[in-house]
Amino acid sequence: MKILVVGANGAVGSAVVEALAERHEVLSAGRQHGDWRVDITSDASVEALFAAVGPLDAIVSAAGNLFFGPLASMRPADFNVGLQDKLLGQVRLALLGQHVLRDGGSITLTTGIVAEEPIRQGANATAVNSAVEGFVRAAATELPRGLRINAVSPTVLTESLPSYGSFFPGFESVPAARAALGYVRSVEGSQTGRVYCVWQ
Repeated sequence: MKILVVGANGAVGSAVVEALAERHEVLSAGRQHGDWRVDITSDASVEALFAAVGPLDAIVSAAGNLFFGPLASMRPADFNVGLQDKLLGQVRLALLGQHVLRDGGSITLTTGIVAEEPIRQGANATAVNSAVEGFVRAAATELPRGLRINAVSPTVLTESLPSYGSFFPGFESVPAARAALGYVRSVEGSQTGRVYCVWQ
C-alpha cells in the first residue's frame, strides 16, 4: 500500500512510520519535517499536498495541536487553538483526502484518552478529542467506494512523560511503539467507524 503519514516526525508518527514501512510504501509529511511540508490548518496547503503525492491507499494523521491551561484563565482564542488545529485540521485531511484515496482506502485520525478521562487544564483537549471521535463515527456511515475511517486514542506516551506527565497523575503510560499498533490495525484491518483505545 501507498500510505501518507501526516505528523510523521512526532513520537506517535515516527513509531507509526516505523511499523508500517516494513510492508508498505510510506510517505511522511509535517509542518517542518518529512518528505512533504503541510499546514493542516490551510485548505490550500492540504490540497497541494494531495495533488503532489497522487493516489493513496491510506492516510494517517498523527498531527494536531491543543491548548492546555486552567479553565479560569482560558480565553476563547486559547480554546480555538485545538478547534482549528487538531479538530478541523484532521477533519480537513479527511474531507479533502477522501478524494485521493483508491477504492477500499482508509483514513486514520488521532484522539486521546482525555476524550473519556478528563484531566485538569485539559478542557480543550477533551472537547476536541471527543469531537474527532464523533466525526469518525458519523463519517464512516457516509464514505463511498468501500473507504474506511477510524481513530486511535492513546493514553499518555512514555516518551512524552517529561513534557506532559504532570498533566496525567496516576495514569499508566504506553510506549509509542504500542500506540502504533492501533494505527496498523486501522490501516491493515477491515473495520470502520471505530476508536481504538490504546490504554486498556
